Amino acid sequence: MPCVRIVAETVPNECTVKEEIEVRIGAAMDDIVAKLTQPLTEEEVSPRPKETEGPSRIIFQENLEGVNRFFYKSGWTDGLPIIPPTEEAVEEMLTGTDLPADHVVGRIIPRSGKATVEKIAINAVMAGALPTHMPLLIAGVQAIMDPATHFGTFEVSTGSWSPFWIVNGPIRDNLNINKGTGALSPGDIANAAIGRAMGLIIKNIGGARKGIEDMGVFGNPGKYTMVIGENEEESPWEPLHVEQGFNKEDSTISLFFPNCYSQIWPYGSDDKGILRSVISNVIPARRGLFCLMLIPSHARTLAEKGWTKKKVAEFISEYARVPAYRHQKYYGVGAVTWGLTKEQMNCVNPMDSMSILHDPDWIRILVAGGPGAFMGLLGGSWFPKADWVTRKVEIPADWDNLVQKYKDLVPTYIRY
Repeated sequence: MPCVRIVAETVPNECTVKEEIEVRIGAAMDDIVAKLTQPLTEEEVSPRPKETEGPSRIIFQENLEGVNRFFYKSGWTDGLPIIPPTEEAVEEMLTGTDLPADHVVGRIIPRSGKATVEKIAINAVMAGALPTHMPLLIAGVQAIMDPATHFGTFEVSTGSWSPFWIVNGPIRDNLNINKGTGALSPGDIANAAIGRAMGLIIKNIGGARKGIEDMGVFGNPGKYTMVIGENEEESPWEPLHVEQGFNKEDSTISLFFPNCYSQIWPYGSDDKGILRSVISNVIPARRGLFCLMLIPSHARTLAEKGWTKKKVAEFISEYARVPAYRHQKYYGVGAVTWGLTKEQMNCVNPMDSMSILHDPDWIRILVAGGPGAFMGLLGGSWFPKADWVTRKVEIPADWDNLVQKYKDLVPTYIRY
């Protein structure tokens, strides 16, 4: 609708003060009525389509510094230097999939950009990814298209949510994805480039641009990259993708959108100390999907005492509680996600105990990380019917040779 009439109002963003809302909307009513009742102009009756040129295959010729400045000024980067997506580099990236370059994996909102395999490859090159990363990136695009992720809200919301990618199956080792010490830190090309490429895909193909469509109040450093592999080999439990209904031999990528990440020190190294520290550190406002990251030694401690992933989730759901007056539902904020009205919530005694994560199915336990004592808590995906989404990675026919070509591309540190 190219000729929609717009009226600006002055209500503070996400305001909940009814009196202030009414006053400020009232002040805009005359303009609203005028815009609705004024006769249509000739342009509004018959809007002319804008003339646009088709995309050029070669858009710039310069040295590396010049290319980066041009891309940055054009709004095509994430603020970090990029690798120029030359014809040769994109062609090499396309060896990571058997799909044709013009195959449309999906249309990415908010601007409904066509995510062709070639466009995915272009952004992968820019992010410094490898051809072996292409199957994960294609599956990642498929994952964000699933309505259960609520991607359409999270990518543009003021809440600054960040995609958190979890990789399972044989592809973890094929790509040298870090699942141990410092897995969420810089230093591993797969963890860094896969998440970064998905961020560029969302921005450049989907059109979620900071301050235009992506209205995150503070933003989120996780939007640069949040990728981790599950340490299936050292976990006493079934891995995440098996919980999600896939075979253990499948390679998968899972996704949810947290907007906060906490590292906590356990109150003790036994099962009671581990679990008590979790339930005492769940933030009251972090309702919705929740991920607990446990190091292998903590997972084994729990398993030896008879705790399964399911039992841990049920324990957190039952005992991560606060008095009602500290719970946002008590004030009617988001009460609809509990199936309660504001009036019903206000009938609760202020000192009654309320569960923060009332549905144990929101909770997933991930085994990863290196030696130590810390645990990781990620949460915040609270929209109704939001769910964990997992997609199987389709491996190309020449996969073994491709993996062998890039297998040894790993950092070698000088040891003491």
